[in-house]
Amino acid sequence: MSDQTLLKLTNDYIFKRTFGYEGAERVTSIFLRDIFKTKVTDVKLDNSTITEKEIITDKVGIMDIKAVVNKNIQCDIEMQVVAQSDIEQRIMFYWSKMYTKTISKGEGYGILNKSIVVLIADFELDTLKPIKKYMTKWNIREEEYSKIILTDVLEIYIIELPKFSKYVQKQESKCINLWVKFIKNPEVIMMVNENDCKDVKETKQAINDAKEKLKQLSESEHERELAELRDKYIRDQYSVRKYGYLKGKEEGRIKGFEEGKSKEKYEIAKKMLAQQISIDVIIECTGLTKKEIEQI
Repeated sequence: MSDQTLLKLTNDYIFKRTFGYEGAERVTSIFLRDIFKTKVTDVKLDNSTITEKEIITDKVGIMDIKAVVNKNIQCDIEMQVVAQSDIEQRIMFYWSKMYTKTISKGEGYGILNKSIVVLIADFELDTLKPIKKYMTKWNIREEEYSKIILTDVLEIYIIELPKFSKYVQKQESKCINLWVKFIKNPEVIMMVNENDCKDVKETKQAINDAKEKLKQLSESEHERELAELRDKYIRDQYSVRKYGYLKGKEEGRIKGFEEGKSKEKYEIAKKMLAQQISIDVIIECTGLTKKEIEQI
């Protein structure tokens, strides 16, 4: 390869091209094995292609990786770059869509398949800031007996990339540490050592295979252009949301100020009425209408 830098895996399009296309099954199976901490024997990827139009539009879930794991587990993997206030609801929406699709009309609930969502976020979730781990696993649990899981059909894994450097030593799995290190910096070199255990060797080899795929993508001018289009779209969306937030704050401040002034006028009118001051004088002092004052 030339001196051209590798494309970023935090670009959701490039992430999907690396982990979600035909030929990536082994790499993705080991990636999921290291996240789930359980054996993954089979991964079937949804190899639906992405059009250039879709790359620069906001079609829901278009950049997700959809997979069937071990023949019957539905899995949705998402790389999310822009922080969203409704991200938790979005995760649950993805999970519910997957879960309900595993049953047909007239079939019993017992055939519903386990569904898993994996969110890789290039930001910290506000609700998870107190948690001193970069990867968390979520189930439905009883409030007081938190070790008891109601059902295993729901699992959600959240990886917060910015937390990695702070809490890497506290994360149990060495293998997932290697994956996150690679996602954050694809240029990292993974040397397979004789002293590595079997799982670590497999993880390092899978990462090296993913890196080879990323090199191929990075050498393609067309792929680089598509990645840049996607980056531009995401930057534009972020700017729009930031502008909307700031504008909303300013509009809220103005609205609050106006509402405060209006409330103050009513309070003054009440006091003047209590002192039996004429309505004409109250109208002149407060700017309220005769009807408004009569309602008071």
